[in-house]
Amino acid sequence: MIVAHLDLDAFFAAVEELENPELRGVPLVVGGDPHGRGVVSTANYVARRFGIGSAMSCAEALRRCPTVVFVRPRHTVYREYSRDVWSIVREIVPTVEQTGIDEGYLDLGEVAPAFDDARAVAEVVQAVVLARTRLSCSLGVASAKVVAKIASDRRKPGGLTVVRPGREAAFLAPLPLRVLPGIGPRADERLRAAGIETIGELAALSDEDALLTGKVGQTLRDRARGIDPRQLETATERISISVEETFEQDIADPERLHDELRRMAERLATHLRTREQVARTITTKLRYPDFAIRTRSTSLPAGTDDAARIGELACTLLDRALRDRPGPLRLVGVGLSGFAEDAQLSLSLS
Repeated sequence: MIVAHLDLDAFFAAVEELENPELRGVPLVVGGDPHGRGVVSTANYVARRFGIGSAMSCAEALRRCPTVVFVRPRHTVYREYSRDVWSIVREIVPTVEQTGIDEGYLDLGEVAPAFDDARAVAEVVQAVVLARTRLSCSLGVASAKVVAKIASDRRKPGGLTVVRPGREAAFLAPLPLRVLPGIGPRADERLRAAGIETIGELAALSDEDALLTGKVGQTLRDRARGIDPRQLETATERISISVEETFEQDIADPERLHDELRRMAERLATHLRTREQVARTITTKLRYPDFAIRTRSTSLPAGTDDAARIGELACTLLDRALRDRPGPLRLVGVGLSGFAEDAQLSLSLS
C-alpha cells in the first residue's frame, strides 16, 4: 500500500485570511471570547510562534500575545472551502478516506506504481489545491496510515515527507511518544514514569512487557514500529457531526444543561434531514472547569433523525456522566455518528 495523509495547514485561520486579507501576517486565533470562557480552535502560524495552540483557553492566548486578533468560527464557510478542496483531490486521486473537515487519507497506490511516482502525485495534489483554492496543505507518504499521518506533520506548513518502505521504524524512533496517535496524556505519563520517552523505546518493548496492557497496548507498540494494516475506509465521507457550547460561566443546573442539549439536538436533526440521513449513535460530551473531558455514547438498533429522541438520549447520557462525576460544567456537546440513508425517518423507539 502507498498511502498519503493530507492535512490542510491551520485551516480555519487560513480561510479567514483568504476572506479578509488584512488578517495576513498578524497573529490570529479562531476561537471564542478571550475575556470569557472561549477556547482556541485554530491559530495561524504567526500566533503559534507565541506558543498559542488548539484547545488552549483564549484568555491564555491573549496573555501570551496581547496583539493577537480573535475571530469567531464560521463553520458553514469552512465546510464550503473543505468541499472544494476534497472535490479537487478526488479529481487527482479517486480513492479518499476523509477523516475530518481538513484532513484525510489518499490511496496513492491506485494511481502511482512506485514511491517515486507517489511523491510526484503528492506534489501535484499540493500544487493544484494551492492554485485553485489558495490553501496550503502538508502531506506525508508512507506504506502505512499511522506513518503517513505522523509524516504529514513533520514539515508544516506546505511540507511533503516521504517515508519509504523499510524506513518506517527509523523515521518514528526519535520522535516523542505524544506524536503517536493513541498516546494520550495518561499513557504518556505512565510510559515516561517507566523510562519510555520516545516512539523507538516503545517499539522495543516485547509482547510480554507489563507496560503493554492487552491488545490495545500491543497495537500501539506495533504502530510504533510502523506496522499498521488498516486500509482506507471509504464507505462514508463524513464520520460524525457534532455541536458543542462553551459557557461564559460554569453551569451546574441539570435543567439548563438539558435545555442546551435539546437545542443542539434540534440543530443536528435539521442537518440530518437536509442530507436525508439518519444516525444510530448519539454521544454527549462534557468538559469540567479543570478541562477534564468525559463522553458517554449509546447506539440505537436503527437510525433516527428525530430531534426529541436525540435530545432525550443526550440528556440521559449527561445524567449518567454526572452521576459518575458531579459538578458544574464548562462545556457540553452532542455528537452523532453511524450514518445511513434510511426511508424510515423520525423513527421512535421504545
